[in-house]
Amino acid sequence: MKRLYYLTDTIDSTESISNDLHRLGITDWNLHVLSKDDDGLFRHHIHGANTLQRLDVIHSGEQGALIGIAIGLCAGTALMVGKPFGLELDLIAIAAIVILFTLFGTWVGGMVGLTNESYKIKRFHNDLEAGRYLIMVDFRKKQEQQVRELMDEHHKEALFAGQDSTWVNPFKLASEKIGH
Repeated sequence: MKRLYYLTDTIDSTESISNDLHRLGITDWNLHVLSKDDDGLFRHHIHGANTLQRLDVIHSGEQGALIGIAIGLCAGTALMVGKPFGLELDLIAIAAIVILFTLFGTWVGGMVGLTNESYKIKRFHNDLEAGRYLIMVDFRKKQEQQVRELMDEHHKEALFAGQDSTWVNPFKLASEKIGH
């Protein structure tokens, strides 16, 4: 799925956009608004972004898993080749070591992600701090033209802020810009 990002300055504009996108067939599963004003979003019945969209849990967890796999493979290979204490390890033991390191890496990465803003929204940090509303619209390719036309024709007050995929890429660094 693709995602379009729009920035607005007011809750009323955000509510109007949300209502129009719902009429177009975009459900709450595919429409998320990020703002410092969570109370305002709730009072206006606007679907806010969830924790997984706000924080870097998935991205950092995936990175932790990849690091865990690498360390697990290195540790397993070293134990298999080095034969400490004369132990012969079979492939099941090596697989268990790799799985253990992978799970530990995923857990540590996820914990780190809980303390960081999502890499996908990091570039909007200053706008969000300034009180703006970030509207994230997820859609299938066949809906793109309808969404863009609606926004261009009926919501000129909304600033197009970029597009991206909804896929979380573990190889993308937090500092890299995502397509405008």
